[in-house]
Amino acid sequence: MSASTPQPDRSVRPADRRVSARIGAIAESATLAVDAKAKALKAAGRPVIGFGAGEPDFPTPDYIVEAAVEACRDPRNHRYTPAGGLPELKEAIAAKTLRDSGYAVDASQVLVTNGGKQAIYEAFAAILDPGDEVIVPAPYWTTYPESIQLAGGVPVEVVTDETTGYKVSVEQLEAARTENTKVVLFVSPSNPTGAVYTRAEAEAIGRWALEHGLWVLTDEIYEHLVYGEAEFTSLPALLPELADKTIVVNGVAKTYAMTGWRVGWVIGPKDVVKAATNLQSHATSNVSNVAQRAALAAVSGDLSAVHEMRTAFDRRRRTIVKMLNEIDGVVCPEPEGAFYVYPSVKGLLGKEIRGQRPQSSAELASLILDEVEVAVVPGEAFGTPGYLRFSYALGDADLAEGVGRIQTLLAEAR
Repeated sequence: MSASTPQPDRSVRPADRRVSARIGAIAESATLAVDAKAKALKAAGRPVIGFGAGEPDFPTPDYIVEAAVEACRDPRNHRYTPAGGLPELKEAIAAKTLRDSGYAVDASQVLVTNGGKQAIYEAFAAILDPGDEVIVPAPYWTTYPESIQLAGGVPVEVVTDETTGYKVSVEQLEAARTENTKVVLFVSPSNPTGAVYTRAEAEAIGRWALEHGLWVLTDEIYEHLVYGEAEFTSLPALLPELADKTIVVNGVAKTYAMTGWRVGWVIGPKDVVKAATNLQSHATSNVSNVAQRAALAAVSGDLSAVHEMRTAFDRRRRTIVKMLNEIDGVVCPEPEGAFYVYPSVKGLLGKEIRGQRPQSSAELASLILDEVEVAVVPGEAFGTPGYLRFSYALGDADLAEGVGRIQTLLAEAR
């Protein structure tokens, strides 16, 4: 399935069109909308438990916060700095990339951005022309198709499901490829499913992209959050010959519990990074220097705090999978990465629950919020109706209480 770039209504005078077709076509972030509604209900005194936002419940580690405090006192950080990022941070990101994924890059191949979302948009904007197609495996994170379309591209969805562990095959990718295909999106570990591709699976996809001369955009934001026997694999490290047409996006948000600091980055060929830097120089200029100094402390430090968080996430992962699979009509595969579960709720649709018969996962999510005050995100937001996404990046007690409420409610399904 593919979307087309929105076109303005030519029957209306340009001066009378209030919002451009391009911007008017952008959908609100469903995950942030659910999180905002949950927080509003909490502020009103309701005992809402939110599984919506992909946000670690841990505070940013102290040594990172202290680096920001010191940065505030340094007058150098009160001024403009290079649009592409502090030179020392770019060097540190290059060193961290070699340390963590075995991918050797130069600082000139790094662009520091205002979070991962800006990194994704600027990467697509740098390489896409109108009509260029991007293959997007679904379920997908809500921002990918919007960024592609905003950059003038066309997202082409390839749907996966729980029977394959939410992983796309080379055969599916090949079936979606056309003469207009320019990019394949590769995300492992995945949001929203937690799927992690094996080394062999990743290599097969990379070699297919190489064979057809395609670009790869790979999102590595969850690189450190893998569990059990699963392993993170960086495509350009695995296949160095792919590096000249690979763009890596990453950031500090998930690994270091720094979602609010807004520091991400793009790594890619020098000409693409230069183009994206030029774009950023006009869009936002440099990322906040204080946040960049905090990110420098994060990527330069050890991973002990990360390991502690991963241990907690792993415990919660096993708990939530067990509890959800105890509900008749719910099928919840065990994720191998990130901090999400993506259960199928197709077995509950059409059943009567407290006088209602939800016909979609969106209706079921609304019923759950209204009846037991638990916020989850419906699969419609991720391109695959019939599922719900739960983030288990919240406290153990809240997790058990929230899923317990859902168990009680859905036990009434008839």
